[in-house]
Amino acid sequence: MLPAALAFDRAVAAESGAGPTAVIQRFYDALLSEMKEAKRLTFDQRYQRLAPAVTQTYNLPLMSRLAVGPGWANFQPPQQQAVTDAFSRYTISVYANRFDGYSGERFDVDPNPATSPNGMIVQTTLTKSDGEKVSLNYLMRQAESGWQVIDVYLTGTISQLATQRSEFTGVLQQGGADALVRLLDQRIASLRTG
Repeated sequence: MLPAALAFDRAVAAESGAGPTAVIQRFYDALLSEMKEAKRLTFDQRYQRLAPAVTQTYNLPLMSRLAVGPGWANFQPPQQQAVTDAFSRYTISVYANRFDGYSGERFDVDPNPATSPNGMIVQTTLTKSDGEKVSLNYLMRQAESGWQVIDVYLTGTISQLATQRSEFTGVLQQGGADALVRLLDQRIASLRTG
């Protein structure tokens, strides 16, 4: 069996120019593959295997900037890079932590994306092993490398970026970019041990 990272890279190469729904389906395929092997993997191994799928599916540099908000323009380039790197590590760590096993979960992707003023919305449903359904909608934009996620709407309507911006505001006001990097590093450490 191919590791998910290698399979994901091959799928990306085979589907350059794929539409937004194909990008999300490919991401879910990689995620499910890792979930099925997760019990025998450490957090670091899950992180390494999921990193290519997350970084190719998500526009993490843009998402970092949007999560920070207007204060981004006041950061020096090294601070912007440090925040982007920490935000990227944090995003991958969330997936490595949350998807640490498989017990029959299923992802369904609506094949018809909806047009939005900010891009395209791909609607999906996660069906948990107990039958509970969770709506996860992805706001996507065309980038140089193809369609990428720029926000996730949890339960269909709650913007992940708006929630993060709200959480980050106080930290940024008190300690700027360095404080935000420290906060994200602390959260990563807690995800690794959680």
